[in-house]
Amino acid sequence: MSLSRHAALPAFVLTALALAALPAGAEEAAADAVPQITMGNGEQNWIITDGATRDGATFTFPEVRIDANGWLVMHPFKDGKPDGSVYVGSTYVAAGTSTDVDIIVDPEPSPGEMFIVMLHSDVDDDKEFDFVFVNEREVEDKAVFEGTTMIGHPYAAP
Repeated sequence: MSLSRHAALPAFVLTALALAALPAGAEEAAADAVPQITMGNGEQNWIITDGATRDGATFTFPEVRIDANGWLVMHPFKDGKPDGSVYVGSTYVAAGTSTDVDIIVDPEPSPGEMFIVMLHSDVDDDKEFDFVFVNEREVEDKAVFEGTTMIGHPYAAP
């Protein structure tokens, strides 16, 4: 069979073929496998952290690109790990590319304090950051993903 004929098969058929080719017992493991989520920039959405500056509690990121209206958000670290259950700063960003994006962090951090700086969609397009949990992991204004890449970065306060 040529590659072009495989490409025309529906995704569920290709999945079934792939599962049938697995050794015994591997089907359950494949079904239970959760895609590995990574952090970084995407092709349509990004945050440029190189060259970011700080003046007191105000951080300025040189460039932010988001494909729909949303938010640049900073989450703190707690006990050495990102704490996505709270945020310490957010600023609205319109769809497209924005330069010199300011975000105020409260309380003012110490140099070296760690954060996750990331993008969230303004799901209902009301220009209000809706940080209300809709399940165990997601808030109403959802994190921006491209595939399994969450658009965000660990970032140390300068």
